[in-house]
Amino acid sequence: MNPPAYLAYVVLTANIATIVAVLMGARAALARARMADGDARMLRLLAALLVAWFALVLALTYAGVLRGEADRPPIVPFAIFLPIVIGLVLLWRSDAVRRLIDAVPLSWLVGIQVYRVVGAIFLVLLAEGRLSPLFALPAGVGDVTVGVLAPFVAWRYARGRHGRTTLVRAWNVAGLLDLAIAVTAGFLTVPSPLQPASLIAPSSALLTVFPLALVPAFAVPVSVILHAAALIKLRGAAVDDGARRRDEPFPGHTKAA
Repeated sequence: MNPPAYLAYVVLTANIATIVAVLMGARAALARARMADGDARMLRLLAALLVAWFALVLALTYAGVLRGEADRPPIVPFAIFLPIVIGLVLLWRSDAVRRLIDAVPLSWLVGIQVYRVVGAIFLVLLAEGRLSPLFALPAGVGDVTVGVLAPFVAWRYARGRHGRTTLVRAWNVAGLLDLAIAVTAGFLTVPSPLQPASLIAPSSALLTVFPLALVPAFAVPVSVILHAAALIKLRGAAVDDGARRRDEPFPGHTKAA
């Protein structure tokens, strides 16, 4: 099935805008934190890695390497999970990456995922009969919901509203659950020897060809890594708040000099 002509403009614009937003946000956060020379080099490295990763995925999808076929094992799962594993290792093990996460406000990590509203394209393609409803309905509705809520949740956290920690945690868990459901539904409805839903028409073969393959192979790992970074940041903020409360004197008492 050939993708509609408008799809390339939508997907490419959304992915490039996401890269630009991530890099501009990181640069602004490091500038606010008075970034050192090492942080500036790390930012340049991050930019190079993001652009190279996107260029590689773009080349692979355009060449048809990720195309799902009924007679060959699926390739897309590797494109999804390999960068996620690398990103998570860097989040937990790299001091430079942790410094960057520390510098970026949590509200930014949440609000940037407003790009998830582009998942509405799945619903459009469903209406056109180009995607399986088993994938398009949960993925489209879930992405739009997460994307619409992102600015609201970010605003609530930035304003210090009551229950903001619980709200951000719930939003992140919902966002990860949405991605897990979408990836699972995509796997079940994309042609492969392992596809149990092979009799369902239409399939979600469009997910494995240019340009829509950029969504599972690039946008999904980026979203998972952003969710993980937000949860790490949220945990650190909760620990700091707890320590600060323990250091505060009880009412009517003063700390010893």
